[in-house]
Amino acid sequence: MFQSFCKKLLKAFGWKIAGSLPQNQQYVAIVGPHTSNWDFVIGVLARGALGAKINFLGKHQLFIPPWGWFFRAIGGTPVDRRKNNNLVDAVAALFASNPTFSLALAPEGTRSAVSRWKTGFYHIAKKAQVPIVTIGFDFENKTLVIAQGINTTDNMQQDMNDILHFYRSIKGKHPKKIPDFEC
Repeated sequence: MFQSFCKKLLKAFGWKIAGSLPQNQQYVAIVGPHTSNWDFVIGVLARGALGAKINFLGKHQLFIPPWGWFFRAIGGTPVDRRKNNNLVDAVAALFASNPTFSLALAPEGTRSAVSRWKTGFYHIAKKAQVPIVTIGFDFENKTLVIAQGINTTDNMQQDMNDILHFYRSIKGKHPKKIPDFEC
């Protein structure tokens, strides 16, 4: 019933989904460009429409009352970005302990314009030995674009260039916040 509701709501907003998530497989989904609060809303609706259980990490301020219970209930885990807490190892351990665990992250780490992505998603995927699935919020075409998973190699530079290539055709809600950079 929830899946049907999410599909109808996405359609009412004029959004469609192109592509599909891996079935019965763990992965790190990177979702971008992250330029608006609408990204989260569309992402949660799309996750519901796809019937997927994907966890996410969020800044710890989201998990305080009155809304903390909600973010936890929809798969969120708080992260205190002010502390160095070996997050890569902690998340890799979640993958190792739960065969159905998948994670979605925004590589920018913020809705603000950035000149460089955070690379934690890459290190998590490599350590957990799971693919990276690229997902784009194309606001221009109102399409959530899901590409095939990418397995990490020993050439991070090339892997990151392949990932960035996908996002160059995706138009976020606020294009001026989307960087044009190489890793």
